[in-house]
Amino acid sequence: MVYDIPVLRLGEAYPSLDTLPVVDPRTGDTLALVSQANNGLVRRDVLKAREAKAALNACSCAQLIEVCRDAGELFLSATLDGMSADGYVQLLSRTSGLPHVMVRRNMAKIHTVLTGMEGVLRGLTRGLDLSTLDNGVGEQAGVPVSYAAMTDALGVVLPSNSPGVNSIWLPAIALKTPVIVKPGREEPWTPLRLIHAFLQAGCPREAFGFYPTDHEGADSILTLCGRGIVFGDDKTTSRYADNPGVETHGTGRSKIILADDVADHWRDYLDVMLASILDNGGRSCINCSCVLTPRHADAIAEALAERLDKVNPRTPDDPDARLSAFANPMFAEWIDEMIREGLQAPGARRLTRPDRLVVRDGRHYLLPTIVRCESLDHPLANTEFLFPYASVIEAPIDQAIDQIGPTLAATVLTHDPALQQRAIGHPHIDRLNLGPVPTSRVEWDQPHEGNLFEFLYRRRAIQRAESVGMS
Repeated sequence: MVYDIPVLRLGEAYPSLDTLPVVDPRTGDTLALVSQANNGLVRRDVLKAREAKAALNACSCAQLIEVCRDAGELFLSATLDGMSADGYVQLLSRTSGLPHVMVRRNMAKIHTVLTGMEGVLRGLTRGLDLSTLDNGVGEQAGVPVSYAAMTDALGVVLPSNSPGVNSIWLPAIALKTPVIVKPGREEPWTPLRLIHAFLQAGCPREAFGFYPTDHEGADSILTLCGRGIVFGDDKTTSRYADNPGVETHGTGRSKIILADDVADHWRDYLDVMLASILDNGGRSCINCSCVLTPRHADAIAEALAERLDKVNPRTPDDPDARLSAFANPMFAEWIDEMIREGLQAPGARRLTRPDRLVVRDGRHYLLPTIVRCESLDHPLANTEFLFPYASVIEAPIDQAIDQIGPTLAATVLTHDPALQQRAIGHPHIDRLNLGPVPTSRVEWDQPHEGNLFEFLYRRRAIQRAESVGMS
């Protein structure tokens, strides 16, 4: 069966004569024909977002939280727009390379966010009574407060690597903000299934736009919406680095840092390191890509390599699968070549198997890779790739912690209060785990990479006159 996927123009299906196929990279079979929206159509529709905003404003936040809860259950198990949950798992696995077990874990992650939306918003708003957004004014900590919406819609440009990233835009609906989505080229399935789950749960149709489009159309979504979220590599996100209206989710360069007081007990933390590197097939920006330690770097690297060398590709339906195939074989080859070139520079050596790029059953995989680097300055040290990869570096932690650069998630292992405070105050760490918590673990009532509520709303001063009578 070949699915015909239309553009959704603020909830209305629009089949286009211009379509692109979504194919199974292993067999070449066409699985879907996706209607394409040109930039002119995108620009016209974004300018109508105020009408969509009005449809959501007519609902209370409490009602939208209930809609989210129902949508979460539907997303997890219902047949939506003719596609069963099992059918979704199989299609996404075929086009993304994720094994079924990882697709289902990402489904569970999305389900958790939707069904726990009340708690998520409590964390993002710091306990704000959400009727404040319904009424325009309220009270927080005994002080009158008012929040102004900064946009009529949130534009989201999604990747194809992991369906779980869709969790980041979901609170926008409960915050009365329509969402205009540009799906990943190989991954229209998840945002589309989410939209249909919301619609079946009773959400206003106008709250959603689904616009498969080119780079020009994607740029219009991000810049014309007033608030946008873009996922991608450094090249993709760098063009929006100076735009306060666009939140970028790029390379994470997440790290595990062992301090002097725990380094001699590194074996106690080996499982935390492995989970941080291997979870979700190493595809997430919060996967650890660098381990810093003041001592025992060689032993740590060898122990990680020994464990990771036992991880091999399995069939997509194997419940023990830990690795993902690459939808684009050329991308796997490019990464492999980058690492090979990096290993030719002095100061780095590979600990894991020499044959990293393998083909199994027509699917291209990169096997887990551990590289022992002499310093953070090496090209393979402070970087990340879209598979289980990590460098291990030995350096004085007092110095290294000031040199780590932008770090999305950091697990800092220490009992030293002074070092903990340095980590807490570090300007370049977005998500901080104090203690043996994998970098890959997410608590959704904490901001992931920026606070979506504060991105969509601005607090403003409000004063009421003592008396309404004025002369």
